[in-house]
Amino acid sequence: MTETAVYAAGGVVWRMVEEKLRILVIHRTAYDDVTLPKGKVDPGETLPMTAVREIFEETGIRVSLGIPVGVSRYHLPRGRQKVVHYWAAEATDDAIRESSFVPNKEVAAVEWISPRKALARLSYPVDVEILEQFLRYVDDGILSTFPIVVLRHAKATPREEWKGADAARPLAPRGTRQAKDLVGPLRSFGVRRVISSDAVRCVATVTPLAEALGRSIDRTPLIGQDAWEEGTSDVRAVIGKRVRSRKPAVLCSHGPVLPGILAELALATGTLRGSYLGSASSLDPGAFSVVHLSREHPGSGIVCIETHEPRL
Repeated sequence: MTETAVYAAGGVVWRMVEEKLRILVIHRTAYDDVTLPKGKVDPGETLPMTAVREIFEETGIRVSLGIPVGVSRYHLPRGRQKVVHYWAAEATDDAIRESSFVPNKEVAAVEWISPRKALARLSYPVDVEILEQFLRYVDDGILSTFPIVVLRHAKATPREEWKGADAARPLAPRGTRQAKDLVGPLRSFGVRRVISSDAVRCVATVTPLAEALGRSIDRTPLIGQDAWEEGTSDVRAVIGKRVRSRKPAVLCSHGPVLPGILAELALATGTLRGSYLGSASSLDPGAFSVVHLSREHPGSGIVCIETHEPRL
């Protein structure tokens, strides 16, 4: 992100009502317009965190993010560019029942309408373009998705400064901060299962997340660096289980192992391999790639991959 632009994030929030797709639009009080929920990034936030927070603040509905559906760019009255990132976001029945929305000075009403009506009622062409991109995915049979997040462990103590076994090498102070900083971004994608190499630096990376979720860490040597170097790793077994489960999960592993994880994700989903897999696996410590798969047809191929760098 550049300092000159104003960054924001939001979502195309959707649900199925009697087997018909409905889109959530908001009626803003001050502007007397109809838009998709969105808002500016707060200090210390990542874009996914902003999208989840703004959707909740404007609609009262807590969501997890699905696939990214586009970026809108336009200039504000004073000339600064505004850049808004959007994700698809399903509103579950539970989330709707627990909605805390009441009309307020910012949002007068929220409305569930058909895609056709939403395209006609949205006040701004940039919102229409985002919704059209989302609907292209729908036309391709992609609506409900789940993420498998591939995470490289946070910054570890350098090897030359560690005298013990490599698997016992801990996080550096910067890595400890990165691990805490990962909680918000990973929760934005609805991660519920936490799988980690059994190396100390990997387990420590996902410990703050597991504690925030109230979940245990599934520690396995099958995606560990020692097993990879010894030729005894079994990334395929781990990936196959995660794809079959169709549930959001994060896998924390090591730089040398990540290309194998992405390659196995491609194989498990019938996806053509390409250079994009190399880009998604070339992660700095504390960075992660979100691999989005169709919940109904995970074998139809990877829908898309987005990569997020650490802030620290």
